[in-house]
Amino acid sequence: MHGAENQQCVSVVIPTYNRAEIVRKTLQGYAAQDSIGQILEVLVVDDGSSDNTRSVVEECTRSLLVPVRYLYQQNSGLAAARNHAIREARGDLILFGDDDIVPGQSMVNEHLAWHRRYPEPTAGVLGHVAWAPEVRATPFMEWAGLYGPQFQFGYFKPGMELDFRHAYFCNTSIKRSFLEQNGFFNESFRGYGWEDIEFSYRLYERGWLLRYNPHAIGYHYKFETFEQTLRRTEQVWWKSWPAYVRTESGKRFFDLLCAQRMRSDSETKSLVRRQLGRLKRAAAPLLRPLMDSRIKLPDKFYDFVWYHYSKPIVDAAFSQPNNVDDYGEISRDTVTGGAPEVTIRK
Repeated sequence: MHGAENQQCVSVVIPTYNRAEIVRKTLQGYAAQDSIGQILEVLVVDDGSSDNTRSVVEECTRSLLVPVRYLYQQNSGLAAARNHAIREARGDLILFGDDDIVPGQSMVNEHLAWHRRYPEPTAGVLGHVAWAPEVRATPFMEWAGLYGPQFQFGYFKPGMELDFRHAYFCNTSIKRSFLEQNGFFNESFRGYGWEDIEFSYRLYERGWLLRYNPHAIGYHYKFETFEQTLRRTEQVWWKSWPAYVRTESGKRFFDLLCAQRMRSDSETKSLVRRQLGRLKRAAAPLLRPLMDSRIKLPDKFYDFVWYHYSKPIVDAAFSQPNNVDDYGEISRDTVTGGAPEVTIRK
């Protein structure tokens, strides 16, 4: 950093692809910040969109009070888009957002306040992500954001120091000087998933420390059904995992996950528990329609049904490299047993 006064200079990074109208709403959210004067620029990186993203961003550039810069690149993936913004950023603090994360009115100010509290170059801040009220999230979506496959905010406490697995780069801020000295996102990750975890691991190896500020709230402007969450999980584990697990970060993540699964398996070895497990597996297809119900059910219900349907997806990923096809992806026809309702798309 170049002095305490320059910590007020924030570059917001928003990578986007074919989400013109959602980007408009997100940019309007930054224009409504109570600390708008502290935003040096909002960098919108268009990753080769084919819709009217350019015209929408240019319109926002003219009509909104917040400084917006439009950056275009040929479709190269999320990692490359973020790197494009890092190289262009002029602020001392970089706040990584996303095109469908609409900032709460004080989100930027909360990031700034915590960087003033923790001025060390290695300090990072993770804000909270909640569902936008307009999307009318189901109880399953709420669970997924707190304890499930979307995020795990329900396990965090204010000020908690988080490990590399929880660096969600959709509401995360970091000093630009630390980024420039310690590398960029790995652009070999062109698809969705793992690129942020791989990057955060390398930063942690160089001393990065991420703390959770629950008051830096961004609102996820997206509705997702149980089926759509499963499809997204397929994409993360079948398409992106084979490349990720070959990295140092991936190997560490794999070891941690294996240890967690071994503890879980050891708890289910008794005859009674195995018999109860068979009954639960038989019940899961009957319970699945309730996952999108607006009736709030116990967290353990969502945990059980989600585990039943997601486990075969993860097991297929764990069985690689024997199941990796010529394109470096998990072969879909290797997923067998346990969850026949998961559609395997060729």
